[in-house]
Amino acid sequence: MSQDGQAFTIEGEFSIYRAAELAQTLQAWWPQAVACGAVHLDLGQVSEMDSAGLQLLLSAQRSAQAQELDFQVTAASAAVAQVLQLCALQALLPAADPGAAA
Repeated sequence: MSQDGQAFTIEGEFSIYRAAELAQTLQAWWPQAVACGAVHLDLGQVSEMDSAGLQLLLSAQRSAQAQELDFQVTAASAAVAQVLQLCALQALLPAADPGAAA
């Protein structure tokens, strides 16, 4: 996982096993996103996603909307695309992501 100005990158598992760690790191990064006016999540290197990862993703989206921040998933791995499609949340997928059509 890494962060820069607007982008928060999650690598590896986006699951219950890392949910607390990821939530803390995302919360620590959040003021940078607020300062930039945007929350951009790069999920292109996520190897596995479960309902805990989905819950954290949706929580970030709702928090961004509540603070009137631009929210975007800038990249999504096949694992992320599969979970979002299963839950009928394809609208969160980046438009140019080839996994969105899979």
